[in-house]
Amino acid sequence: MGLASLNPLRLRDPRGPKLPLYKELRPAKPPSPTKERYSDDDYSSEESDDEESDASYSSSSPRGSRDSAGSSSSAAGLMLRKKQSPPPSRRPARKYLYRLPNKVVRYLCIGMMMTIIIFIFSLVRASQVENKNIAEGKLSHKKPAAPPPWESFEFLTRYYGGIKSIVPFSDNVPEYPRLQDEGPYNASSKPQQGSNAKTPEVNSAKIPRSKLFTGYPGSVLPTSADQVHECFLDKENTVRVPSLHYLEGRPHGFPDNIVGSYELFSLPEDICFDRFGRYAPYGYGYSSASGGLGLGEHGDKDGSEEILESSKVDWSNINWADAQQRCYLANARRYKPMAARGNPPHGFYIGDKFEETKLDAQPDEIKARDTTHVNPEQTKTASASEASESAAPEPEMNVARTAIVVRCWDEYLWNEETVINLRALIAELSLASAGRYDVHLLVQVRNDAKYPIWADDETYRSHIRETIPTEFQGMATLWSETQMLAVYQGVHDLFTRGPDLPIHGSYRGLQMAMQHFAYNHPEYDFYWQWEMDIRYTGHYYDLLARMENWSKAQPRKGLWERNARFYMPYVHGSWEDFKQMARVQSEHGTLNADNVWDKVPGSKGKNGHTPSLGEESVWGPKRPHDKNDWFETEFDPVPPTAYERDKYTWGVGEEADLITFSPIFDPEGTTWKLADDITGYNTTGGRAPPRRAQIITASRMSRRLLLQMHRETAHKKRHAFPEMWPATVALQHGYKAVFAPHPLFVDREWPTEYMARVLNGGRNGASGGSRASVFGDREHNMKGLTWFYNAGFSGNLYRRWLGLRVNNDGGEEFETTPDMSKDNASPGTMRGGEGRMCLPPMLLHPIKDVVLPVVQSVSDTAVPESDPAA
Repeated sequence: MGLASLNPLRLRDPRGPKLPLYKELRPAKPPSPTKERYSDDDYSSEESDDEESDASYSSSSPRGSRDSAGSSSSAAGLMLRKKQSPPPSRRPARKYLYRLPNKVVRYLCIGMMMTIIIFIFSLVRASQVENKNIAEGKLSHKKPAAPPPWESFEFLTRYYGGIKSIVPFSDNVPEYPRLQDEGPYNASSKPQQGSNAKTPEVNSAKIPRSKLFTGYPGSVLPTSADQVHECFLDKENTVRVPSLHYLEGRPHGFPDNIVGSYELFSLPEDICFDRFGRYAPYGYGYSSASGGLGLGEHGDKDGSEEILESSKVDWSNINWADAQQRCYLANARRYKPMAARGNPPHGFYIGDKFEETKLDAQPDEIKARDTTHVNPEQTKTASASEASESAAPEPEMNVARTAIVVRCWDEYLWNEETVINLRALIAELSLASAGRYDVHLLVQVRNDAKYPIWADDETYRSHIRETIPTEFQGMATLWSETQMLAVYQGVHDLFTRGPDLPIHGSYRGLQMAMQHFAYNHPEYDFYWQWEMDIRYTGHYYDLLARMENWSKAQPRKGLWERNARFYMPYVHGSWEDFKQMARVQSEHGTLNADNVWDKVPGSKGKNGHTPSLGEESVWGPKRPHDKNDWFETEFDPVPPTAYERDKYTWGVGEEADLITFSPIFDPEGTTWKLADDITGYNTTGGRAPPRRAQIITASRMSRRLLLQMHRETAHKKRHAFPEMWPATVALQHGYKAVFAPHPLFVDREWPTEYMARVLNGGRNGASGGSRASVFGDREHNMKGLTWFYNAGFSGNLYRRWLGLRVNNDGGEEFETTPDMSKDNASPGTMRGGEGRMCLPPMLLHPIKDVVLPVVQSVSDTAVPESDPAA
């Protein structure tokens, strides 16, 4: 036997002899009608192949598993033949869906990729075409969005009546608002078809004669009876400040105010001012050669000669800082003593000329004024005791003084209209009050890298000379963002309005400059933060003094709840009715979109507990949630009794730490975009500190409030948006804050009940506290008012009052010549010819970029003789 025959592995060699393969004896199956397979089909059934291998192996060996060699040989042969012709499967073949060939799949993928690329290029091309159409003014005619409901209301027309149609206030029938049970306004502004509508009486023969405002009955201006010294414009005390002129009554049909009240503050509502009576005392209506500004040569001038004759003053050499200092020195004994300043600040400081003669003040007294609020009752008692001890009655002593701080910036474009308004502000507040008020300019330097004002005093002074009109230069105090960053380091910036508006800038950090100003000016107890775009058509002192007196008389009970609501006399009734309504709404709650499901079983509020419709009244300080956020609370006022036991007595006679011109609302839950712009507090778990806000920063703040804000920003690194920071600190420390509801007018004929629901659409009948608040996404409803940060009506009304054209309406021809072809149905179809407009005292904001026509005077410079040889 050879070597090959002894080695069974040699049997695997295909060249060697092969063992016979015995096939299993079973009946042959007919071929199954299966689908044809393609060469690239990789389908296989591993489970079937394994079972067939085991079965073939066990049945093809004649000797069984005991002969290992035979088994190996048979298995090897069987495996080789299986690849060539696999035995038929015992299971029926599975049916599968049709599968596309790989070549077809590749074509489909390529087609899909090309479609995506073409789609992207189509979008890019469409964007380019649309941008080109916009640049060329070829806009597509798309269906515009539905306008707000108030835009469908009719415009009021009788705002634009003239002085020739003035009637006594008691005889005036206002065009708006009208009670529901009365018919429509029957003046010619809205004629009824088929009826003889009345026409306002126009007296073209006789213009009403104006009167001096200093003689107005019930005026609060200081007089000789108050034993004050009159303040003059010049050092020689010969040039008096001219008085405003007013006209009795209102133009026929002039609308009433819809928000706020004249009666609350005892403001004069039975008079009106035309542009000559208001601004002629400050250079309006006569040429620069006569000392004026060259304004007022356009439009109706009938009856202005008498006003101009008594109002002309040469304003070319006025120094307002010097005039204010002299006014204070003449009446210094009426006011509280001032502390000596070792390093007086830059700008206008009232004590510069009073270092040798001013009254002495103990350091403890000055410290007490900085940290606590002076009790007005103690002041009254001290004044009364001093008066009783003296032989003759003495005037009121220790009167608190107030600074009017006007915001400005070094790139501000000064014009003639701005100058006459600022002159009016100074003359009517500082000089008319015998030094009780001082007016300052707080000027931001926007590029202090270019102007190193903090490195060189001469640069500081020269920059004022280059940017501020000469007559106001002594009133200016400069500040910059870099300076605030150095003073208030470490404040975490949330960048709520993007990186271009940092927290130390003029937009979000304005209160920082105000805080630092108050710290450097301890001679004042109160500070009005004012803006360059505010106008008042009446007397400034008459407005602020009445508002301050009213705020002082307000009780603290329910004060924060009243502050949060617009007061509408035609809807809410008297002020007492309004007070009780606010109390009931706060205690029991009202249904709105935010709480309509609160009483449903199983509903949970924001904090996980079952909510209630009512809310807890603010009584005393409302602290932050985390006690670590409490700061210097030992001097905070504490309620003398429980809320229920108070009879509206706590707070009466107490000076307000904060007076605002807008409701002080709760920003929590509103859509106001700056509601969360507050930093320096523990907000773990999403619990923001208690806070309040008011739109428009114009407000009066006490020194106590501003110093508390200053210390919290400097030491605790806290701050909030300027419209939220003062009210928030006042709320957390229990200071007295008051919203003064001054009169507001509206440009359209709103249904009064509907307007009340819109303005007070927040939580429990307030203006804020829920997403239905008017502050936020619904602020467009305020554009038709005379006071809001983006109101359009205020600017249009003011320009028409000055004799300018607005939207092709108004102007000189409208004032002087009637057009009988028009029907008086809208402002654009008024007939005119009634003379220049006459407005009652009203506060307007914003007033921007008012450019009046100026008549230039002929220069006195010598004209050079002509050269015959030329």
